[in-house]
Amino acid sequence: MTINEIQDEIIEEFSGFDDWMDKYQLLIDLGNEQPPLDEKYKTEQNLIDGCQSRVWLQADYEDGKIRFTAESDALIVKGIVALLIRVLSGHTPQEILDADLYFIEEIGLKEHLSPTRSNGLVAMVKQMRVYALAFSAKQ
Repeated sequence: MTINEIQDEIIEEFSGFDDWMDKYQLLIDLGNEQPPLDEKYKTEQNLIDGCQSRVWLQADYEDGKIRFTAESDALIVKGIVALLIRVLSGHTPQEILDADLYFIEEIGLKEHLSPTRSNGLVAMVKQMRVYALAFSAKQ
């Protein structure tokens, strides 16, 4: 599936809910479905700067694609990072760098996050793109 197809799928899932409490619950559920990050990756180096809660992001490069794994100590943030992983993980560095992450706006996430969570979301996306840039330079 392409990045845009996955984004469209997420938009479809969220469109089934009108109430933001239901959307938050969906985010929490998505976060809880995320497999826990291996303890060896919970390092200072993998902590994302700019997040109010603690978010660890691990990127592995295999067969020309980046696989992301992550963990957060905050439920909603864990759900947000689960969405980002679903959209970006398993794609080439160039696909990640070229991606327009329109789903964030479409599902209303940006406007329903507190300023600190919104900054954290930007920091997570930025870190994923930094990994993509680093891996594309190695190609």
